[in-house]
Amino acid sequence: MNNGKRRQGKKRSRQGKWRLIILFLVLVALIAGGIAFVLNYQDERDYSALNSQDKKNKQVKVKDGDDAEDVANKLDKAKLIRSKKAFVHYVSSHDVSNLKSGYYLFAPSDSINEMVKTLRHGGASSPLNNQETITVREGETIEDIAAEVGQKTKFTKAEFLKAVNNKAFFNRLKEAYPGLLDSEASSKNAKDIRYRLEGYLYPATYNWKDSNNARELVNQMVAQSYTQLKNQFDTIKDAGLTVHETLTLASLVEREGIDQDSRQTIAGVFLNRIDKDMPLQSDIATKYALKTKKTNLSNKDVQSSNPYNLYKYSGYGPGPFNNPSASSIEAVLNPKDRDKNYLYFVANLKNGKVYYSANYDDHLGKSGDLEEGNTAVGDAADN
Repeated sequence: MNNGKRRQGKKRSRQGKWRLIILFLVLVALIAGGIAFVLNYQDERDYSALNSQDKKNKQVKVKDGDDAEDVANKLDKAKLIRSKKAFVHYVSSHDVSNLKSGYYLFAPSDSINEMVKTLRHGGASSPLNNQETITVREGETIEDIAAEVGQKTKFTKAEFLKAVNNKAFFNRLKEAYPGLLDSEASSKNAKDIRYRLEGYLYPATYNWKDSNNARELVNQMVAQSYTQLKNQFDTIKDAGLTVHETLTLASLVEREGIDQDSRQTIAGVFLNRIDKDMPLQSDIATKYALKTKKTNLSNKDVQSSNPYNLYKYSGYGPGPFNNPSASSIEAVLNPKDRDKNYLYFVANLKNGKVYYSANYDDHLGKSGDLEEGNTAVGDAADN
């Protein structure tokens, strides 16, 4: 009898140990699963560049019918992104459905949102590593373009800069492309314009060997702007804007916006400030004025008397600050949330969120919660 009780006791003891072992294994599995979930969550939302220091371009070809996973696989194979999951998640979470085919040049220093932005505009129809082509990228300034022209073509940087500022050549272009350059020529700040054709060199890929001189290459770029904009001249007029004003705002929106939705709302902020005769107070404008690319501006910087400094001067300034994309132009012509009377915004460049405010105190509170290095409009006092 006692032996039976001992056997039953040992059996219960073994069962208890197994239960503890099973419970332990379940806990380990849950913890491992939780860690995996957190890591996967972070991986999916890390849209940062693979290597911010590696700016060497690699070519990627996107075919008709390629979806986000196909493109992610190609970018990953070329060692251009840190995570295929992050690329697919960005496309999905931002409702991007129009990744266009073509040839693209990307570098490991490009972030996922920068790549997607380019992929939405479309690639070149021929290989970009072809030594006969040169690419104007969205948001590049004329000086950026001129530097690449000097490096990759038979024309010098100086020849290109001379072409874009040649008065006689400008007048011939104005006649050749009616309605495109008229408002630039008649702008009240025309005398202060740094480069006559800033904003009018359409972002695309061009075959420079088709040109006999720098002027012919510039003509290709201006012709493409005319092709893209001529059907919108009436829309621009109906919006109460000139082509020059539209391209000026679009050049700011191009660099201030995070995605198309934010570009449209930011365009509304700028237009609201214009209506109130408030300075636009965009860092992009002041950096252009000072020819600097430093992250943060000083109080001395925003007091500059350069006419492009829109911290000091109200209105549009002399003209565009870069050469904007079609989507930024579209944002200016179709602004969002103007009825909310937003006059300020601050963008968190780490998570891509943009915070808008209708009054300065609210804006200061939102700006104060973020670290330096974010982009904002309205950081200087308005009184």
